[in-house]
Amino acid sequence: MTVSDRPAIDRATLERLLAHERATHVERTPRSRAAFEAADHLFGGVPMTWMNKWAGGYPLYLATARGNRVVDIDGLEYVDFALGDTGAMAGHSPSATVAAVRERIEVAGGITTMMPSEDAEWVAAELTRRFSMPLWSFSLTATDANRWALRLARMVTGRPKVMAFAYCYHGSVDETFVVLDGDGGTASREGNVGPALDVNSTTRVAEFNDLASVERGLAHGDVAVLIMEPALTNIGIVLPEPGFMDGVRELCTKYGTLLLIDETHTISAGPGGCTEAWGLEPDIFVIGKSIGGGIPCGAYGITHEVADRVRSHPTADLIDVGGVGGTLAGNVLSTAAMRATLEHVLTDAAFDHMITLATRYREGVESALARHDMPWSIEQLGARAEYRFTSPAPVSGTASAAAHDDELEEYLHLHMSNRGVLMTPFHNMALMCPATTEADVDLHTALFDHALAAIRS
Repeated sequence: MTVSDRPAIDRATLERLLAHERATHVERTPRSRAAFEAADHLFGGVPMTWMNKWAGGYPLYLATARGNRVVDIDGLEYVDFALGDTGAMAGHSPSATVAAVRERIEVAGGITTMMPSEDAEWVAAELTRRFSMPLWSFSLTATDANRWALRLARMVTGRPKVMAFAYCYHGSVDETFVVLDGDGGTASREGNVGPALDVNSTTRVAEFNDLASVERGLAHGDVAVLIMEPALTNIGIVLPEPGFMDGVRELCTKYGTLLLIDETHTISAGPGGCTEAWGLEPDIFVIGKSIGGGIPCGAYGITHEVADRVRSHPTADLIDVGGVGGTLAGNVLSTAAMRATLEHVLTDAAFDHMITLATRYREGVESALARHDMPWSIEQLGARAEYRFTSPAPVSGTASAAAHDDELEEYLHLHMSNRGVLMTPFHNMALMCPATTEADVDLHTALFDHALAAIRS
């Protein structure tokens, strides 16, 4: 039986199941619902409007979180596979990070002094060991690091434009909310909020795994930097096909464009992310979220060549009006947290454990899909895995976006959370942390199997 011959999901059955899960969510979580309904002074009722992406009409409210366990204000415990959408990849409140933060605050003192500490050099050296970039600057988020890196790239190349991939993810960087229009040109991604400029004036767009589209954009000669994840992660995991990353590097070199690799999510591939695992050669590298163990941080690394071009620029003022930085960036609390997390938590051994569990997770999902003859797919990127409602797995952001199904996603998320498992609210991503266990993975497999059986009944 081919994929197209497989029976479609009965939408009436799905609607009935979803109504039941929504009602169960409301019944289980009265205090979370009350807290949400009482939030009169928060725009959208939540601290950040994206928190409304949690399934069920309102988010669960946090009471405590440790390791890979979260407890809501109704006293319900969950196995957490969301892990702060990578921000808590080290687990919630890892002991080594907590100890370093306490030492910094309670003993050493000082959080914001505009002065460096010796931890910053240790962290930079460790990032060099992992990602092979020799020089680093710090930020508070990967979004900030990306913004500053794009400014540097435009400065040193003298070119005005950026290239990004359709449905890429680089935080809230204006230039990257792009998709292809009907003629292969740049269009703003649906829902983009108040861009300062039309993205067509700032960005050329390419399709992931399509080297011809990359070359068409770079051939104009006006692209300063191509910003990319080595695998798409926020539109479902889209892995590069063989030769794609090498081809991107060659094309950037050919057309004099800098290559920026953002591994904020793809560090799940291993201690050195895809850059180390796949032997990638970026000119600029960005990382964030996970390396601080939950304390806000980010960083960008550059090659000696890029640094020399920055230093030799005749007019750049990087101390003041250049704006490459922020008062809180590189603060001693963040660098202490990064040092502890990198040295003691997100170690090589931890990644071995996490990747082994992600493989077990993927294999469990694959078995359930086969057992229920479900035409979906799952991709794994190291310690991260995600299923999509199509098969075979998409090879571009556009194809992955087309596979989205709001009702199916909400049903699966509520089916999980009503039984004690949290998935990333934006999509179907699961991430392993050092505290995740085989039993946690097997619980997801059993619940996933149960959800599919209900759909097929």
